Formats: sequence, C-alpha cells, structure tokens
Amino acid sequence: MSALTVAPDASARQTSLFVDGRFPQRRIIVLALSIIGGVLMAYAWSSKTADDTIGFNTANAILGHDAKTTPISGVGAGILFAFVTGFAGSFTACNVACFGAVGPLVGSATTQREKLAQTLRPVGWIAVGLVPIAAAYGALVGIVGTRMPQFSNAKTSGISPRSYQSMIAFGSIGLIMFILGLAALGIIPDPLAAVSRRWKNAPLILMGVLIAGFLIGRPYPLFRAMFRDAATRHNPLYGALAFALQSVGNIIVMALLFVILSYGVGGRLQRWLAAKPGRTAIVTAAAFIVAGVFTMIYWDVKVLARYDYLWFPKAPWN
Repeated sequence: MSALTVAPDASARQTSLFVDGRFPQRRIIVLALSIIGGVLMAYAWSSKTADDTIGFNTANAILGHDAKTTPISGVGAGILFAFVTGFAGSFTACNVACFGAVGPLVGSATTQREKLAQTLRPVGWIAVGLVPIAAAYGALVGIVGTRMPQFSNAKTSGISPRSYQSMIAFGSIGLIMFILGLAALGIIPDPLAAVSRRWKNAPLILMGVLIAGFLIGRPYPLFRAMFRDAATRHNPLYGALAFALQSVGNIIVMALLFVILSYGVGGRLQRWLAAKPGRTAIVTAAAFIVAGVFTMIYWDVKVLARYDYLWFPKAPWN
C-alpha cells in the first residue's frame, strides 16, 4: 500500500471530537482538493457582496434605518446594534468550518427532546469559548479606547497598524484551522488529544474562541461602528456586553442551520457518514482546510498583494 494512503481501521480510536481515527484512503487527494477550494474561495470572495448585499441590507431591515450612516444614540441602541450587526455579519469562513465540524455530531435521535438536546449542546459549548473572549476584548476596548489600532482611520502609504492587527489575528486563526484539518485527516498527530481526554468538549470551546477571535481583526464596517462607539464611551461593562452580543449574533445563523439539519436529515446524515469509514474525517477536514486556507490567503496574502509586496490574481468582479 502506498505511503500516501491509509486503510480504514475498525479498531481505530477517536482522539478528540474532530479526529475519529477512521481516515480516508486517499487523504492527500482530499488535502489537495481542499487547499484548491480555499484558494479559489479567496480569489472569488467579494467583500462587497458579503458586507453590502448581505450585511448592510440585513441590518437595515431589522433595525429599520441605515445602519451604516445612522449614529448609535445610546447604550441601549448600541446593545441592539451589536447583536443585529453580529447576526448580519454571520457569514464567515470560521462559521463555515465550525458548522462542518459539528455537522457529524448530528445523531439519529427519535424524540423531539433528544433532537433538541443534540442540537443545542454543541452550540452551547461553542458559546462557552466564545462569550468570555469576546467580553474580555470588549472590556479592553472600553478601557484602552481610542488608542487601539482598530480605532484609527489614518491614511498610510504602507500597511496600517489596523491592517497589521487584522493580518496577525486572521492569519493565526486560519493557521489553527488548517492544523485542525490536517489532524482530522490523520496527516499529523491530533493536537487536541491530550486536553480532550480530560475535557471532551474542549474542541468545541476552541471553535468558540476562534469565532470570538474574529473580533480582534475584523474590519467589517458595521463592526467598526460598534467598536468606535464602545471605544469612545470608555465603559468596560458596555464594551464587554456589546462585544459578547456581537459574537452571539454571529453564530445565530449557524445554530439555525444546525437545527434544520438535526430535525430534517439528522438520522440520514448519521447513517450516510457511518456507511463508509473516512467520510466523517473528509467532511470535518475539508471544512477546516478550506476555511483555514481561505482565511490565510484572503487576510494575509491578498493584503500584501494589495500593497505590491507580492502577486495574487484579482477577480474581475472585485
């Protein structure tokens, strides 16, 4: 058998929630196709579509006014704005990876109560990692305020401090997702194996941390409006609450899709995944690798290309 293939092993041991130990035979092909998918996604992605067509229109419809130009009038309005804009900006690569990772957790429960528990449990553990990190960063914004790089709108001839912060934050998140994808395919040892032996839900908590980490680099205009409002108020409690709600709103769509998946095709999906060893690994790994490659290329490589430090093709519609 080729060194590039791994035969499914019925005695394989699951080491963490994302690594079930039953790897596909042609894992290098899965890796290559997933990398290509991430590169093509980064090439084709239109921030105008994600921010304007989806983000702004959704926020405007819920708030009843122009979310981009209308000032945030007070703390209550800011809290509502935070949740709504988090929901409106929920279509992110990290959420796609998270959904792909928890999708195989859908079981074949028969009662409504069991299905609800299976649906809410993974999302709840994601929130355990998400809310504290988002709240802590929001409190930091309330304390440090206008001195943070994300606050600045200053024009620079090169890469701005705000862009450096985005590149570091998103590059790190993308690299972590790529590593998780390699582990899901069995190409590298599972980095979450040791911690998962003690806390089996640690991988879901990590996904929550990664989603919250998007706040540290996010240049999304509606998020920046909330960020600047929290920074100028210098209120750590308001910052913590607003940022936590922004992140909770950010996973609402993922939670709704997971509910639909669980109630609609949960049993069939579980049987399809179990029918052939390696399918769960392919779904999980592909989600992580595509999202990780996209994140690193879109937020690092394309930014460097924009300043002519290197070359990357630009789609004609961008």
